[in-house]
Amino acid sequence: MSEAENYGLLVEEDVYLTSGVHIGTQQKSADMMDFIYKVRQDGLYVLDVKKTDDRIRTAAKFLARFDPRRILVVSSRQYGQKPAREFSRAIGAPASAGRFVPGTLTNPAISGYMEPEVILCTDPAADRQALKEALGIGIPIIAMCDANNETRNVDLVIPTNNKGRVALSCVYWLLTREVLMARGDLKHHEDFALTMEDFESKL
Repeated sequence: MSEAENYGLLVEEDVYLTSGVHIGTQQKSADMMDFIYKVRQDGLYVLDVKKTDDRIRTAAKFLARFDPRRILVVSSRQYGQKPAREFSRAIGAPASAGRFVPGTLTNPAISGYMEPEVILCTDPAADRQALKEALGIGIPIIAMCDANNETRNVDLVIPTNNKGRVALSCVYWLLTREVLMARGDLKHHEDFALTMEDFESKL
């Protein structure tokens, strides 16, 4: 039995660790206390990857219930843009990668107006305009949250380093695979052709 199977994890624990998914910030918010495993000697808060793994699974099952065309994936963070686009392409959802145009969810007069039923944000702080509009129209908000994020407006938190290039590619890669599994588009993990590198932003 592999380490992943032993823990019931989606991937080997060292995949999370080598990707830096667990490396949080030097500040923590009260909202994120439940997801923090420990604080390192250098002051960085370490996130609990078992909770990250569990939340990826939960988010995937939730997203799989929606028509993918009604899921909006948002990332204004540089290193989140490519993984967000790859995720959206693989599951058939629209993405807003880069600057989020104010009014996208609230102003039918603008050309990029959308009416999603759920939103996935890479960082609730960086994506605050999208978060605000999603909150205003009352749709569920899933967000990747680092140790310092405020989460009061987030319905489902995925605890992760949401600033790291490799960390974001890892989480989006796993989320893609698990959404496809939950929808029945994949029978086995081995059938998933995309690799983590496919989601990784270039330096």
